[in-house]
Amino acid sequence: QVQLVESGGGLVQPGGSLRLSCAASGRDFRDYGMAWFRQAPGNQREWVASITSGGLTTYTASVAGRFTISRDNAKSTLNLEMNNLKPEDTAVYQCGSSNYWGRGTQVTVSS
Repeated sequence: QVQLVESGGGLVQPGGSLRLSCAASGRDFRDYGMAWFRQAPGNQREWVASITSGGLTTYTASVAGRFTISRDNAKSTLNLEMNNLKPEDTAVYQCGSSNYWGRGTQVTVSS
């Protein structure tokens, strides 16, 4: 079956950087669009960024210019490079595709 496993979260100071990864298995990764979502305590899950099977990217306005989504089809891995992190970026980050979801990785931005 399809499995998505996120990694790379942690605690970082405001202005810092983190790189999240999502390892995918169970189907041909290159054929599917992928996305990152996040959910902060008390909030609904929020879409962050998407990448199509062809590599086209889109971002929610609050992260555009700071986050970069990418994919490595050879490694079946989705990445999210996050720069200039802000306290409001604190959330559990999940990767998702076609109604499949990973369990998420916690990102905490705090001084």
